[in-house]
Amino acid sequence: MHRAPIVLTATALGLAATLGFQPHHAESAAPTATAAASASSPSSSSSSSSSSSSSSSSSSSKTVTGDAVGTQYGDVQLKVTIADGKITDITPVRLPSDDPKSGEISSYAAPLLRQSALSRQSANVDAVSGATFTSNGYRAALQSALDKAGFQAAAGSPAA
Repeated sequence: MHRAPIVLTATALGLAATLGFQPHHAESAAPTATAAASASSPSSSSSSSSSSSSSSSSSSSKTVTGDAVGTQYGDVQLKVTIADGKITDITPVRLPSDDPKSGEISSYAAPLLRQSALSRQSANVDAVSGATFTSNGYRAALQSALDKAGFQAAAGSPAA
């Protein structure tokens, strides 16, 4: 009976370490793209980062912040970047974090939801087990941002 808390703690730490590894890998690729863009056009880098949409000479890039979607545990709001007709980045503006449990759930669910949305190129993301409200709020907030950007999913599948 005394081993159960130890096993559960070790499992939670292992899961946290595994989930924490992927976002760091994905984030390390983003700064190099930003650095390359700023190196090619230093005068436009400050204006494109402060505006909600920007364009470059051969490709269009748009960043849109969707509406805040209320869930039982807090609001979900996302900022989405679309370049060349593809979702390239999703950044949470607000996630449920009013209490420690909601913050913990959001911290492990958000990277999984982000990865699902980027791979599917739509708001039709898989729900994360144990984070149903956050998953549903993420879907709705992502669809809101995609609608504001005028983005149409290639597969044509609706959000939720």
